[in-house]
This record gives sequence, C-alpha cells and structure tokens, in this order.
Amino acid sequence: MAGTAGAASAARATTGDRVKAYVALTKPRIIELLLTTTLPVMFLAAGGLPPLTTAVWTMLGGLLSAGSANAFNCILDADIDEVMRRTRRRPMPRHQVPTRNAWIFAIALAVVSTLMLGLGANWLSAGLALAANAFYVFVYTLWLKRRTSQNIVWGGIAGCFPPLIGWTAITGRVDWAPIILFLVVFFWTPPHTWALAFRYREDYAAAKVPMLPVVMDAVGVAWRILAYSVLTVATTLLLWPAAHTGWIYPAVAAVCGAVFLAEAVALLQRARAGKRDAELKAMRLFHWSNTYLALVFLAVAIDPLVF
Repeated sequence: MAGTAGAASAARATTGDRVKAYVALTKPRIIELLLTTTLPVMFLAAGGLPPLTTAVWTMLGGLLSAGSANAFNCILDADIDEVMRRTRRRPMPRHQVPTRNAWIFAIALAVVSTLMLGLGANWLSAGLALAANAFYVFVYTLWLKRRTSQNIVWGGIAGCFPPLIGWTAITGRVDWAPIILFLVVFFWTPPHTWALAFRYREDYAAAKVPMLPVVMDAVGVAWRILAYSVLTVATTLLLWPAAHTGWIYPAVAAVCGAVFLAEAVALLQRARAGKRDAELKAMRLFHWSNTYLALVFLAVAIDPLVF
C-alpha cells in the first residue's frame, strides 16, 4: 500500500516538486559545508585571489561530486532514513524519486563532476573528488556505518578531501598546508557528528546504526568529544608555521578554538552531572562546530589577502 501510495503521489507531482526532490537527494546543507572548506584553501594556495575560471569550475565540480555521493547515500540508506525522524522526509523514504532514476542521477553527477574538475582545473583534483565519492559510498555507507561505532571517525575521511581538491586545483600538487587542513576536518568530524547523534540517539538505535552515543554512556562520549576537539584546535594552529600565514589566521583559530573547547568541557560537565538527552544541550556544541569550521576557513581565505 505504501509503495502504491508513493507511486500515486509521484504521478501527481509537479515539475517543481520533482526538481526539488532531486535537489534534496544531494543534501544541499551538507554541500554548503564541504564548499566552505574548498574555496578558502584556493585563496591560500594562490596567495591571494585565485583565478576566477579555475575557482568557478572547481566549485561547480565539487558541488556536483558531493551531490553525487549524497545521492548514492540516500539510495543505499533509504531503509534507515525511513525509520529516523530526522530523515524520513527525504525523497527516497517518501517515494518522490524512483530508485532507478536516483541511480542514474547519482552516476550522471559523478561523471559530469569528474569531467568538470578534470577539464576546468586538473585531473589530480578530479581524481581526488572521485576518490572522496567512492570512499563515502563504499567505505562509509556500505561498510562502516552499520557495523561499528567508529563509523564516523574513519568514514568521515570522505569529507576531508575538499581542502586537498581546492589546493591541487590551483597548484597541481599536494603540500603540507592542505594535508593539515585535511586533518583539521578529520578531527573536527567526530565531535560535530557525535553531538548531533546525542540529539537523535533514539532514532539511531531504532535504525540499528551503532553511533557512539547509542553504544556508550554520555560521559564516555563527552570525553571523546573533548579529546577530538583538542586535536582539532591543536591541528588548526599547525597551519600557521606550515603555510607562513600572517597573524589573522592564528588569532581567529585560537579564539574560536577556545570557544570550541569551552563548549566541549561544558558538555562533559553536564554529562558527569548525570544530565541526559535535552539537558545535555549537545546541540549547542553541534551548532558552534559549524560556525567554528566556517570561521577558521574564512580566516584561511582572508589572511593571504592581507599579508
């Protein structure tokens, strides 16, 4: 009955509804975050304003590549998304896009994005984007997500590639600066995701996804969030000597990092006091983590324009 109802609903959908459904498959809000860690690195690599044409092609190619990975994820995780309150309104659980069409859409985005990056920037950047796409689909979605509480630690590597892609698009090579920024995103991802998982712990449990807050007590998770937060802030400061930045970048990284650590400590204190779920206020750290990453990478872009 659900499938019949979904098919009938799809048949009644307007062209605008269909377009919105396909756009939703790409998870635009996640793409915004990925692009936030791509463009600023191009400024750093160029030592100022990057070539406009290269920047445009790289951003468009990166957008389509991330959209492809997210569309694959929506297809493969449709059963999980249908169970969870946070995701049950995505296009696949609501049968807004036929599965066959979703596969074609995801594959087409992967092909177009690879060609766009290869011809518009260089084939190293294109290869890195394709590798990130494959890692997200095969390593995180198909292998790690449903099997281990460390899923987001290692699966999150896919989201660390944008700094490498942005840098190589300008320089054609990999250097220490983008590797450090790769590690910043790597260490940042667990506290960011685990804070969100606190909020939706019951959803993940119902979907049988072993996110860390599902399988570990709140104090244990909070300690790990603090540890990864310390590693994140420490790694951001390594860019200062590695990339020979001016004072703007380290100042922003230090101040924002102090707030990030304060939020992680506060979360740990609430967990040790026996607070649960809403009382933990884990979403405070989640929302700040988004702001934190955006500000740090904004400083990455501004610093070479000033110094």
